Amino acid sequence: MLARNRLNRVLVIAFSVIVICTMFSTSAFAQRWDKKTSVTFNAPVEIPGVNAQVLPAGTYVFKLLDSASDRHIVQVFNKAENHIYATILAIPNYRLRTTDKTVMTFAERATGEPQAIRAWFYPGDNSGQEFVYPKKRAVELAKITNQPVLFIPDEVAPYIVAPVKTALEPPVIALKEAPVMAIKPTGETVPLTEVVEKPPVQTASLPKTASGLPLLALAGFLSLLAACSLKPLCDR
Repeated sequence: MLARNRLNRVLVIAFSVIVICTMFSTSAFAQRWDKKTSVTFNAPVEIPGVNAQVLPAGTYVFKLLDSASDRHIVQVFNKAENHIYATILAIPNYRLRTTDKTVMTFAERATGEPQAIRAWFYPGDNSGQEFVYPKKRAVELAKITNQPVLFIPDEVAPYIVAPVKTALEPPVIALKEAPVMAIKPTGETVPLTEVVEKPPVQTASLPKTASGLPLLALAGFLSLLAACSLKPLCDR
């Protein structure tokens, strides 16, 4: 009876450890998935919107609202995250080298003009979010920067500034279904594949933040079981 009570206590403790570890790994995975990033700009920055949408210098939060295989939805919030400036369609774009810090790339502009944000790379990621602009603004940016710019039809632009909260709302669905092309500085429209390099195909695996703790908890649980089962034999 004493051995059985001891076994029950061990099982309860081990189960609790596994539950706690799983909770922590799930939380870490959630933070990794939305790629929440706080960024401080020391000068005004342009983001996609209706016409030219410029954020004043300050701190902003970038997060993924939805991540499909070939289209991502990025939201830009104020520092307190109680106001949404934009819900932006982004296309994954590949880079050869990763960094341990957030990287924002911009389309260069004339001195004194707000820099237009081009892509956002989360720390450790090879694939970044290349932002898509409404066509009218993309044509202007392509000429100014002498670089191709991704675009969606102008009639979809109002959805970028719509105050949405979930990936199932009509504005988000409209953004994900909108045709995406690229405009060259010459005004020539080209397919997306000509200007965006796709990430290489990788075998799916669990993120590092979600893999270690549950396995350690399981190993500890099995060790406790083994110790408990051997204890009565040692006492004989």
